[in-house]
Order: sequence, then C-alpha cells, then structure tokens
Amino acid sequence: MMKQDLLDCLCRTPVVAAVQEGALEAAIASPAEVIFHLKSNVLTLPAQIAAVHAAGKHILVHLDLAEGIGRDRAGLAYLAELGVDGVITTRTQLVRQAKEMGLIAVQRFFALDSQGLESAAEALANTAADLIEIMPGVIGKVIARFAAGDIPVIAGGLIETKKEVVTALECGAFAVSTSKSSLWNLD
Repeated sequence: MMKQDLLDCLCRTPVVAAVQEGALEAAIASPAEVIFHLKSNVLTLPAQIAAVHAAGKHILVHLDLAEGIGRDRAGLAYLAELGVDGVITTRTQLVRQAKEMGLIAVQRFFALDSQGLESAAEALANTAADLIEIMPGVIGKVIARFAAGDIPVIAGGLIETKKEVVTALECGAFAVSTSKSSLWNLD
C-alpha cells in the first residue's frame, strides 16, 4: 500500500476503526476503510488480514501491543509477509525499519506535557513516519470522568492559555497546574 492510497482512504472516511480481537468483524462491516488492530494475536492474525483485505479495507497492526510477534525487524518482516498494510508503534527505530520494508508507518505519541512534545518533535526529526497519532484526542472527557469521583482532579500538562484553564475547570477539574507563569495570576 502506498501512503497516498491511505491518505485517499482517510479523506473519504476520516474515522479509523481502532479494534481489539473481538471487534474486528464490526469494523469490517463499518464504513471505515482503515482499521487499526490494537491487540492482534500471532495465531489469528493471518485470517484477520485476509478478511480485512477481502472486504476491500486496509489493516495496520499496533506492533507494540501484538501478542506473539517480536517488536523488532523479524516481527516487522513477519507482518510484511502476512500482507499487513502498515504498523503503528511508539518506537522510532521500528518506524524506520517498517519504512525500509515498504510498510506504512504510523508513529504514536502521548502528548502529556511540554517535555513530551519536545521528545515527539525530536523523534519526528529523526524518522520518516507516514502519519503520527497524537494521544489523548479528548482530554476534557478524561477530566470529566475522574472529576465525577471523590478525589479532586488537578489538570496539568500543555495548559498554555486562559481558555485552556477555563475549559479544564468547566470539565470538572478542581484546579489546574501549569508552568506558564502568565497564567499564575488569573482572576
């Protein structure tokens, strides 16, 4: 699969079906053209890849979470031999190796704080990922979930504007922590 083919699919159907073992059939039946297999199994993966391709869809396997598949060059070669369209990984070295093997490479980053962003930028400067996945996609939902409990929530990481402070508080945060000194004196 070529990068442009994947981008064309994502333009038509921009929601990727991210699944574990039990939900693959529903993803195949959905309108999504791209499937991220988050927790595949070496024993069932060959048939699953065939089923996804038979449905005219594309499958990328999260190598870091794959059971029974090495997180190394041999694991990538195995997936390429099976016919996966690409891989998802947090590991820069695996992104480079996947690209060398002609696989689409999605590099996953967790944007937790400003240091994490710096690390992501450094990694991207040293790799040629086809796409990046930034997580979490919806932090307000996470704040609201935990704010509903008995322990007060302090939202921290990447808070850089007054609006972000207000949003975190509106989502249920008890307080906000930030290294941005201009926000320390908000009224």
